[in-house]
Amino acid sequence: MPLPLALALSTLIAVLGWRLRALTGLGALAAGLVGTSIGSMTGWAGMAALGTFFIGSSMISRLAPDRSAERFDSKGSQRDEWQVLANGGAAALAALVLGPAALPVVTISLAAAAADTWATAFGGWSRTLPRHVLTGGQVPTGTSGGVTLLGTAGAAIGAGLVGLASTAAAGAPSLFSPALLLGMLGMLVDSILGAAAQGRFHCPSCDQPTERRLHRCGQTTRHTGGLAWLTNDGVNALATGTATVLGWWVSR
Repeated sequence: MPLPLALALSTLIAVLGWRLRALTGLGALAAGLVGTSIGSMTGWAGMAALGTFFIGSSMISRLAPDRSAERFDSKGSQRDEWQVLANGGAAALAALVLGPAALPVVTISLAAAAADTWATAFGGWSRTLPRHVLTGGQVPTGTSGGVTLLGTAGAAIGAGLVGLASTAAAGAPSLFSPALLLGMLGMLVDSILGAAAQGRFHCPSCDQPTERRLHRCGQTTRHTGGLAWLTNDGVNALATGTATVLGWWVSR
């Protein structure tokens, strides 16, 4: 896809996302850069994968109850620049480094991002409490590292849709299975990192757990576990980065 066309299309989608409040202003700027990188290097197939991830994930995040925002003071459904880069930055970098050959890697990376988003959304509808991915014990809905059967099914749908879009646009059936399998693996890596390493905090004023150093009430929180510097965005970036590297390895 010519660079001017990729830039124009990515800008249009980013502005639309901003107008619909799916993206913040800086989030829209980051989305435009990610889309331009992917579109200019991998063409319509890469844009199909990216568009399916962005549109599908934005819609499902809006429809599903965000229990992490309610209980743990997470960011919610409107994506900022860090969320955009955490989900799409690895795919964009792969496109710039590998050029047109990056399509399988880009597809797998975006499938992993979609799997995580759809797992969170579907998990919000689950009538049973999630179980901690490492200990197996029940945890409150919205807990990082908590998994449900419904959420896992949502992850498969999200990864599968991205793989299907890229497969259809490229006319390459071989793209689908790696996108689905490695996308699900990326979601699992995200859950494990969220459970074992993501920073956990507690607000002494509200007596509530949170994912932030500064609670929504304005109170500085107390670090209670995990790596204080590792945020949910950092976990997402590490998970999509892992899927991207694995995608590069299997597609060599």
